[in-house]
Amino acid sequence: MIGIFDSGVGGLTVVKQVIQALPQYKIIYFGDTARIPYGSRSEAIIKKYSLQDTEFLLEKNAEIIVIACHTASAVAADYLREKFPQTKIFDVVQPGLDQALKVTRSKRIGIIGTEATVKSEVHERYLKKIDPQTKVFYQACPLLVPLVEEGWLKRQETRRIVRYYLKSLKKNKIDTLVLACTHYPLLAKIITEIAGKSVKVVDPAQEVAIQIKEYLQKNPTVVAKLTKNGQQHEFYASDVSDQFLNISHKILGKNISVKSAEVT
Repeated sequence: MIGIFDSGVGGLTVVKQVIQALPQYKIIYFGDTARIPYGSRSEAIIKKYSLQDTEFLLEKNAEIIVIACHTASAVAADYLREKFPQTKIFDVVQPGLDQALKVTRSKRIGIIGTEATVKSEVHERYLKKIDPQTKVFYQACPLLVPLVEEGWLKRQETRRIVRYYLKSLKKNKIDTLVLACTHYPLLAKIITEIAGKSVKVVDPAQEVAIQIKEYLQKNPTVVAKLTKNGQQHEFYASDVSDQFLNISHKILGKNISVKSAEVT
């Protein structure tokens, strides 16, 4: 199975892209909704939670791990790779940045994410390593994850908050904007409208699905281990709320059965 975890419901945007790219493979998803958000936590706690999430998926026989949470990707990806050297672990940071470098014209790239994601500065280090001329502009958006989790996807209050967050990035004349949180694609329409036609918005969820597909094409031994009953995906959450079920329907376009699971 392909194991995917996130701090909440937003990681289902990655699930959706992986299903579209690789419909034949079974996916197991865990959303740590009881402990969301990760973005305001300390580095030590983020690593601890990410380790527990990964162990849960591996115990469920996942052969590949996808860190759908940008905060966990930025803070804990290398830590998890050291802990599980025999497991292929994908994160959502690098694929989105590779795409941003492809589409930017001015080399002025904006990154929006949680406070922990922004504080890590992993995006700037990666981009400047490839192209030192790249200018990176960050904006932490701590209110967006709670708004998505509450289902406030079309509210005027949400629009005003997005406009406030993007103000400094627009002032800095970015031409590319990376959605460095898996919750943000649910607000992509509002974000794209406010960012303006001159700004290319990059959704890393699409790019990580492509990366996984390319990896499997080159690794038939891994493919042989994957379960291929793609219609029987498994979904778990540490707190199964009505809101989680409602938003999951909006993301995946259908009702899903979500089991409660506690990770320790």
